[in-house]
Amino acid sequence: MTDTTPETNPTVALPDRLSIDPRSPHFNAAVFERDVGIRLNDKERLDVEEYCISEGWIKVPAGKTLDRKGHPLLLKLKGKVEAFYR
Repeated sequence: MTDTTPETNPTVALPDRLSIDPRSPHFNAAVFERDVGIRLNDKERLDVEEYCISEGWIKVPAGKTLDRKGHPLLLKLKGKVEAFYR
């Protein structure tokens, strides 16, 4: 029997840019094996679709608005971005 707790498994380092959309080139399934948290300007955000730490932005859905392909319309918010494992 193997122990699969997060404390014993080596974690994948959080990338500079990450997206939750599997169609994106910035998607990394190995990172999502653990719960990822994002802070923007020292406030934790739970609705982040994509982030970039070096450029200082996150993308969040704009309410219930959808684009013509049925995907959420995203807004870019700028500030100090921090990514961490919960």
